[in-house]
Order: sequence, then C-alpha cells, then structure tokens
Amino acid sequence: MQTPDVVIFSDGACKGNPGPGGWGAILRFKVAESGAVHEKELFGGEPDTTNNRMELMAAIRALEALKRPCRVQFNTDSKYVLQGMTEWIAGWKKRGWVNSAKQPVKNVDLWLALEAACAPHQIDWRWVRGHSGHVDNERADALANRGVGSARP
Repeated sequence: MQTPDVVIFSDGACKGNPGPGGWGAILRFKVAESGAVHEKELFGGEPDTTNNRMELMAAIRALEALKRPCRVQFNTDSKYVLQGMTEWIAGWKKRGWVNSAKQPVKNVDLWLALEAACAPHQIDWRWVRGHSGHVDNERADALANRGVGSARP
C-alpha cells in the first residue's frame, strides 16, 4: 500500500459486559493544498452493549466518516476486529455466517456494516497493543470512555 491518506486509531469500551459501552476513534489526515495535518475525534455510546460491539462500532463510524475513497492505515487494539476482517470474514460468508464451531457468528449486523464501510477504501489493518502507553491508542481509549459516559441513562 502507498502512503495512507488517513491514519485511524479506534477503541471500544464497556463497563460491564454487557453494560453501558462506548467507542472512540481518531482520524489523522494531511490536507493536500497546505500539507497541514488535521485530526478528527469521534465518540459515541450505547446504554446496553458489549465490548466487541463497541470495538466494531468504532471501526464502522471511523470509516463512515471518510468522505471519499481513501488509503487507510487502520490501527486497533482489538484482535477480534483485526482477525475478523483479515482472517475470518471470508469463511463466515462462505459458510452462511456460521463460525468454524458451526455456531452463528455473533454481531453479524455489525460485521455486515463494517464490510460495507470498508468497501470504498484500501485498508491496511494493524494491531496495536492496548493499554501499553501508545499515545494514540490511549487517546482512542479515552474517547471510548467518553462514549460510555454519554451512553448512561
């Protein structure tokens, strides 16, 4: 992949699993005319959800925020999202959304939404170790926790 147009860091959080949850994302891009680097922060939440659903929502909302097809370096601390998109999804689709244990895939609605959000883009999926001091991952985590706060009734 060539130099990315956009670098994304995303994270999900849940207080209880299930429980109130939140998602957060940072989008970093360079403005072509000026060369200036800009960032956009996104977050949101739901009152009754799971951590995996919030990880997926962070990825979906970040990609949906892009206004044109982009080359994306997508950084996540979720192996669930990373492996789902790079290893598992083709098999799930081939088997009719059944996993290797012959059980229905959880969160099919969000996997379908993420697949649709990915379609216009070239994405380089990357894993970042969570809670290890990585500045941008920690910022995405803080945004996800803001999302949890916004989700509480």
